Amino acid sequence: MSNWTTANIPDQTGRLAIVTGSTGGTGFETALELARKGAEVIIAARNATRGEDALRRIRRAVPGASVRFEALDLARQASVTAFADRLLAEGRPVHILVNNAGVMMLPTREVTVDGFEMQLATNYLGHFALTARLLPLLKAGRARVVQLSSIAHRRGRIAFDDLNHERGYKPWPVYGQSKLAMLMFGLELDRRSAAHGWGLTSVAAHPGYARTGLIANGPLVKSPIARAGLNLIFRPLIEPLISHSAAAGALPILMAATEPTVMGGAYIGATRMNELKGPPGPAKAEPQALDAAAAARLWEATEAMLGVRFG
Repeated sequence: MSNWTTANIPDQTGRLAIVTGSTGGTGFETALELARKGAEVIIAARNATRGEDALRRIRRAVPGASVRFEALDLARQASVTAFADRLLAEGRPVHILVNNAGVMMLPTREVTVDGFEMQLATNYLGHFALTARLLPLLKAGRARVVQLSSIAHRRGRIAFDDLNHERGYKPWPVYGQSKLAMLMFGLELDRRSAAHGWGLTSVAAHPGYARTGLIANGPLVKSPIARAGLNLIFRPLIEPLISHSAAAGALPILMAATEPTVMGGAYIGATRMNELKGPPGPAKAEPQALDAAAAARLWEATEAMLGVRFG
């Protein structure tokens, strides 16, 4: 479906969707389009001020939209637990969960209050715990769960002997590990749902190179290029050629979340320029992402790290 657009999204009326990290970028565009199609959308993010701004923008674009903000800091396990507990208390089935939030290429190693490396914690561990804790509601809604990966997974390797990268921290490999983990999680979740009868459709997606704050605030901020001021010259010239807008980057996510013909275990991304940009469609998962034994090992290691178990 190389011509897939938001016009292909089925009516979402009566469905509850959660989009993490949705105050800007591809997350915001995903939440906006789901609201436009009639879904009730929960903006799940850390910053309440930005959350309220996102609500105003969505309501301005979609009068009558059913949308609300809920505080969620994926780098803090207590926040993940509190968020899940609030939704479990409501008891409403969840039909779409988009695990979108992330941080990218932190130049120096940072550690969360729980003792986890920040990129792994925000991009992967928090979403793993969130999905596990929401499992009863996801099962009730026969939910579609979308895990956000990246073309950076291609260079990722799972450091089973040092998942928190306490030794030899480097921004790119650690970011690649977190996005490889998300892709492996998405595929393994689909396998386990089928095995245990959870009724979930687990799909992974990536936005290509979307022009968002994740890029602007990530790898170039403290690079030699930025320090020399050259990014101010080169980015406006080069970036449009190899990237696309946040709205275009959201299309693979929306396709993964709503397209009926997309089956569990699929990986959806941009399809042109080595998946940097272009319309949504099937993406290429590297061999390390398809290693089912490694995915099962990572799953068990993650449950042990977090003290959280599915089912």
